[in-house]
Amino acid sequence: MRPNWILSQYARTIALTESLIGECGQDLIEYALIAALIALAATASMSGVAAAISTAFTSIGAHIGTYTS
Repeated sequence: MRPNWILSQYARTIALTESLIGECGQDLIEYALIAALIALAATASMSGVAAAISTAFTSIGAHIGTYTS
């Protein structure tokens, strides 16, 4: 009777250890880091894109202004 109890405790310990050591959460952290990197890159590039779009619309507005006045 005693060896079965020890064996069941050993199996529970192994199962608990494997669940704590498992790498299931590692993928989630990697995806979160990639998403943060993409968000940072998008935020950094938006200021340059916004300035270019503003310049383009100002130029278009100036050309249209010359034709309509």
